[in-house]
Amino acid sequence: MNLVSHFLAHRTVTNALVGKIEEANYDFTPTETSMSAQKLVTHMYTSYYKFIKTVKEGNGAPFLEKFDDNEQSLNQLGEDFTEKTKELLASLTKEELDREIDMTKIFGMNVTGHLMVQMAIEHEIHHKGNLFVYVREMGHTDLPLYINFK
Repeated sequence: MNLVSHFLAHRTVTNALVGKIEEANYDFTPTETSMSAQKLVTHMYTSYYKFIKTVKEGNGAPFLEKFDDNEQSLNQLGEDFTEKTKELLASLTKEELDREIDMTKIFGMNVTGHLMVQMAIEHEIHHKGNLFVYVREMGHTDLPLYINFK
């Protein structure tokens, strides 16, 4: 499976879950210490993009980028970041994936582009599990399978 297909196998499920979150529930948290639904979803979308942009640029600077809070709906945010991330993934070269990136300030070590891509997908999977709990707690029972190979 290529990088874009693997990404979309998980991201389409993330987007389907996000599609179940009504704006009235953006502040929902399943526990007192949980991120709000809006913060969790924004974190998921922007983090994957930052992982892949870091691989593309070959340095840790993109990983530290802050994104302005905007007035976009979570669905629109998902569409925008899914498209931007797909484009970046498709553009990665073997050299970019093989090179080591200094991530000592963030992870305490250097990592290859390949490892950063792997970490991005595992981060998405981890938080997608959180998101399943959120939408179940919001009362949704008709939920997608955890992965979509279409």
